[in-house]
Amino acid sequence: MEELELLLKQVYGTSLDPNLSEDILQKIEQAKAGFPRYQAWSEQDVILITYGDSVLSKEQLPLQSLHQFLREYLSGLVSSVHILPFFPFSSDDGFSVIDYYQVNYNLGDWTDIAKLNQDFELMFDLVMNHCSRQSLWFNDFVNGSGEGLDYFVESDPSLDYSAVTRPRTSPLIVDVYTRQGLKHVWATFSDDQIDLNFANPKVLLAFVDIFLFYLKHGARFIRLDAVAFVWKVLGTNCIHLPQTHAIVKLLRWVMEQLDPNMVLITETNVPHQENISYFGEGDEAHMVYQFALPPLLLHALNRGNGHYLTAWARDLVALPKGCNYFNFVASHDGIGVRAVEQIIPKHEIADLAESVHNFGGFVSMKSNGDGTQNPYELNISLFDALQGTRTGSDQWQVERFLCSQKLLLSLRGIPGIYIHSLTATENDQSLVEQTGRTRSINRHRWDRQEFETLLAQEHSSQALVFQRYRDLLALRKTIPAFHPESAQRVYDCGDSLFVLQRGDAPREADCAKHNGLLAVFNLTKHPQQLEHYAQLPHAYQQQCEDLLSDEKVILADYKLKPYQVLWLVPDL
Repeated sequence: MEELELLLKQVYGTSLDPNLSEDILQKIEQAKAGFPRYQAWSEQDVILITYGDSVLSKEQLPLQSLHQFLREYLSGLVSSVHILPFFPFSSDDGFSVIDYYQVNYNLGDWTDIAKLNQDFELMFDLVMNHCSRQSLWFNDFVNGSGEGLDYFVESDPSLDYSAVTRPRTSPLIVDVYTRQGLKHVWATFSDDQIDLNFANPKVLLAFVDIFLFYLKHGARFIRLDAVAFVWKVLGTNCIHLPQTHAIVKLLRWVMEQLDPNMVLITETNVPHQENISYFGEGDEAHMVYQFALPPLLLHALNRGNGHYLTAWARDLVALPKGCNYFNFVASHDGIGVRAVEQIIPKHEIADLAESVHNFGGFVSMKSNGDGTQNPYELNISLFDALQGTRTGSDQWQVERFLCSQKLLLSLRGIPGIYIHSLTATENDQSLVEQTGRTRSINRHRWDRQEFETLLAQEHSSQALVFQRYRDLLALRKTIPAFHPESAQRVYDCGDSLFVLQRGDAPREADCAKHNGLLAVFNLTKHPQQLEHYAQLPHAYQQQCEDLLSDEKVILADYKLKPYQVLWLVPDL
């Protein structure tokens, strides 16, 4: 009780409603009955990211079709499924939520979610910053009565908003015609996504209730969407404010009253140091999205040069106890570049954006306070983004792509695999034309029969990638060095290679335990030899076994093929 009140005071200060903590505690007690218990995270944890309608069949509702596909092809290979917003929505493919408590009837219902949860742990999105114009809450605001009457941030459009950090180029303040006349409300992401007013404690209490509802309905992982923007103070940049961090701490505290092995994840597409601020002192997010990784890896493979990737990975700070990274290299959104604004020079980001255009993709922009714009994200399927390098397309697309996925699976943390990486999905230009949204290029909906037909064709992208990816997942879960908390060390062995040690360097007495592993990645389309092997632990300078190929390897004499990856353990 005392810790809860302290957190609430960090949010509301002296204006704290004395009944708010009692209301939250009561909701927690009501949620505790019959609550599931989870195991601590381990190398068994791999999360698949998917929309509820990413795999379709004529005979079933989308959630049922997705479940059958996952159970048939990925049972025992992925532990959890992140079902992207599956609620009734009005725009942004689910992130403009109309009703937080319902399943979109076009996808299925809560029974379908429960059945999926019988085979996989689940991740849900808590879309906190905003809700749909079509929500009942906003309808209350327009009508001037009801629960949502004071749930939104009213603003004077004549004031100066130039300091506000913007992830979009759309107007920040939008007009709303209400029964009381014209009003103006805050809309960080679009005029259909109206920002909620967390300065009103009733809004916080409503989201605690939604949060607990999701946990009760099978979510082990909760992703806090766009959480960095939830608190507004005019005259500031309105991002990462102290009250925002306090709200994240509060939600973690609520979660841990139920089960300390549930996981809170923040989604903050911002420069790296700002992103990891959501670990707090080990009392905020359990995991943060590793937003710097996708653009750094794409840049490295596009140029055949891992200088920035290696420098960044070597400088990653020690994590607070109980915290870790959610690693991903592709997602339902594009490849954000904000996280590397202070890592990769602007002209090289522009060069990468040009390659994305050449490979059929798009570049989304963000507005700056001075009226200028910068690239915000690259909209392209990762498989197509890796069809070549800055010199153009080549024959190495599959090997280059699988190199990216092996690197994802090797890093400290828990990997999140986008379903369209697993299925080697190409750019969906027709969906972009249909929706008018560039992000749709990477949100293909597979007809299951079509996918399985391609899978049966020996030289299709799906046949070349899908089974090899499944084999990778089966192998990875047998390697203790890939435990999320296993130590990580990065070696600088030249710009053509990325070299990563997981676990402690083995001693002769315990080599056979395979508790340590050395991963070596050729980032280029040319054979490469590791010339700086002398800095590696002695055990890896001797003969090793490559777990990926079952080859015997002595690094001093070995030449890696284009985009080859080694997972090395000492050979006794």
